[in-house]
This record gives sequence, structure tokens and C-alpha cells, in this order.
Amino acid sequence: MTETTHTHATPPLGAGRPRSPEFRLAADALAGLRQDLFHDAFAYRPLPRLGPDSRFVRRRSGRPREYATWTPHAVVAFFGVLAMWLGVTRADASAASTLICGLLALAPVLLTLVRPAGAFWLSLAACTVTGIVSRGDWMSGTWTPGSFLSHLVVLTVVALRTRPRTAAWMWVLTGVYGFFDASLFGHRYDRADVAQMLLLSALILLVVAVRHVRREAALEVTAQQTVTEHERSRRTLLEERTTIARELHDVVAHHMSVVAIQAEAAPYRVENPPPELEKAFATIRENAVAALTELRRVLGVVRAEDYAAPDAPQPTLADLDGLLANVREAGLRVDKAVTGAVRELPQGVELSAYRIVQEALSNTLRHAPGASARVELSYVLGGLGLRVVNGPPPAPSLLKPSPGAGHGITGMRERVTMLDGEMTAARTDDGGYEVAVFLPVPAPAPEAEDGA
Repeated sequence: MTETTHTHATPPLGAGRPRSPEFRLAADALAGLRQDLFHDAFAYRPLPRLGPDSRFVRRRSGRPREYATWTPHAVVAFFGVLAMWLGVTRADASAASTLICGLLALAPVLLTLVRPAGAFWLSLAACTVTGIVSRGDWMSGTWTPGSFLSHLVVLTVVALRTRPRTAAWMWVLTGVYGFFDASLFGHRYDRADVAQMLLLSALILLVVAVRHVRREAALEVTAQQTVTEHERSRRTLLEERTTIARELHDVVAHHMSVVAIQAEAAPYRVENPPPELEKAFATIRENAVAALTELRRVLGVVRAEDYAAPDAPQPTLADLDGLLANVREAGLRVDKAVTGAVRELPQGVELSAYRIVQEALSNTLRHAPGASARVELSYVLGGLGLRVVNGPPPAPSLLKPSPGAGHGITGMRERVTMLDGEMTAARTDDGGYEVAVFLPVPAPAPEAEDGA
């Protein structure tokens, strides 16, 4: 009999013990401090220039517009030079010490342009060196005037370029540094300097934090609006495709019904038809009925529950004059021009062309009230050319444009794409709008000659 002894490793001290919420909060805070101000503190992160969409840049043109993109850098450099000027304007100090103090006030501010987190540590180091150099001045404290302004500028720029959590940590570390310096040197002006620095920096960083929150909220709203607009466009596209599918269902169902009826009636129009012919017509009718049933089953699902098929046939280009008369009664001045030999086109092409003209004229009524329009039809060998153009609305018009639902152009493009056509829609040079469409129509096959 073999005995097996299982050895269990002793867990380290404290392992597996649940952590308190306070411990986790402190651990997360220290992890944030390490990530924000210690990890890659001197990484190269240059301050970006203003983009062309910036309001400050848009208001300018030419050479000033190019220079305006460097405005943030110029503002930071200005405050850096101002801090340096405060550092060197000390009459009771030697030239060497004033030069050192001025450069130490300028360097951290300029470093915020390329290495923001490292600029904060350099500012604390520069304040320490400046304080040691200025200890001979009995009016000096933890910060000289130059280093005081320099550190405020560094805190502000770094907070603007990072996140509110980083600003909070910089404020805490500034306070710790100030109180440590005051306790180490025991100067009577040190504690007043620390209080002033903490108060002013707290106010500035609070404003920066509010700005961050507002900007993030604006970005979130913009992102939500983008998603909403995308969903609205997608819904509009589906609605237009549903409308087209309904109309095509009616058109194709009509043709298939005619085929079935003609196939059923054909044998009775011929006296003593051969059995093969009767069988062929019966097969044609059966296939037409089966196709019609399948078509209704597939395309019928796109109908809404309250949708009823129209009693009247679908409109064609022959009904275009009636449409133009209706829009003229609505106040739109519209002309019609037809070029080429007018001929009957496939019903799907005529229906789509009619709907495109209808939607284009509706857009004119909505978006350019008081303007005139022109409809041009061109019957060419390879298909149908269609152009609807309207002029700009009159300037003193009392009628205001009314926003649409966003279905117009989308529906036109869907119809044109369905027929493998081409479409352009754009504003004209005079401020009007033009919709140009070409719908290809295959040429009819030549009939076979007798005896061929």
C-alpha cells in the first residue's frame, strides 16, 4: 500500500486577504500618480498647433492665418519671457544670480511645449535652485516673483494638456514641496508664499478642470449626435428601400399577372391547338403563378401592417404634366423641356424617373420657396437623361425654407443605384440646386425577319 503525501505551499503573508475600500482607493491613487507624473515623465509630446477648424484661425486669411496656428505656443512663450523678466529685475542681486534666476524661470515654461510632465519636475527643481541662490535676499521666500509666476504657468499648461487627476496631483505635490521648504529653512515669508501659491493654483486648476469636464461633455454629445445621425441616415435608407420595394412589388406583380392571364387565354385563341402548345402555355402559366406567389411572399413582408396597395396604377412619365400642374398650384414656377424621340420605357424606369422629379420639385418647394425650376427629359439611344434645376430663392422672400426629413437625396440615389444609373446633386454657381440623372435602358432586341 502506497501513501501519497500532498504538500501545500504556504501562501505569503497577507495573500488572499480581502482588501479594504480605503486600501484600494489609496492604491489606485498612487497608481494614478505613477502613471501621470512618473511613467515616461520626459516623453516627447509636442503641443499641437491650432487646426483649421479653430474659430481663431477661421477668422483670418493669408499669412496671418498661418501664423495664427502657432498662437498657443506664442502665449506660453510670452508668459515664459514675463517670468524671466521678473527673475532678472532684482536690483539688489548680482548679475550672475539674476541671470540664473531668469533662465530657471524660463526653462520650465518652454519645456511644457514638448514634455509637459517633465516640465513640472523641472519647475520644482528650478524653484529649489532659485531659492538657494536667492537666500541672501531677506525678502525672498520659497518662490521668487519669477519662479512664482513660472510655476503657476507650468501648472496651468500641464493641466490643460493632461487630465484633471494630473492637475490634482501637481497641486498636492506643490503643497508638499512648499511646506517642506518652509519647514527646512524656517523663513518667515515662506508660509505666506506657500499659502498664496496653493490658493492661486487651486483657483486656476479648478477653472481648467471645469474646462476639461465641459470639453469632454461636448465631445460625448458630439459623438452621440454622430451616432444618432448615422442611425437616422440608416433608418432613412431602409425606409426608402422599403418604399421602392413596395412600388416594385406592385409593378412586377402586375406584369406577372398579365403573363399568367395571357398564358391561360392563349390556347383558346387558336383553333385546335396542338397538345405540345397547350402544355407549353400551361407550364408558362404555372411558372408565372408560382413566381407571383413567391414574389408576394418575399416582397410582401416589407409592407407595413396598415399599408394598402394603391388602387390606381403606378405613375409614369405620361403623368408628369399632372405633377407639374400640381406644383404650379402650390406656387412653384416650373418649365418642362423634352428632347429626343419620346418612347415608352420599362415601367420601373418610368416610375423611378417620375419619383425623382417629384422629390426634386418637393425639395425646391421646401428649401427654395419662391424660386423657379426647370425639368428636362432627354430620350437618348442608351436610356433616359433627367435634369431638374432650380434657381436661388428671391432675397426678400417672405417664405422661409422648411427642413425636410432627409429622405429626398437618399431616395433618389437608391432608385438610381437600383437601375445601375448615374446621379449628381450639387449647388449651382448662382446659388440654386441641380439634380442630374441618367437611367440606362437596354436597346430592344431586333425582331427576326420572316423566313430567317
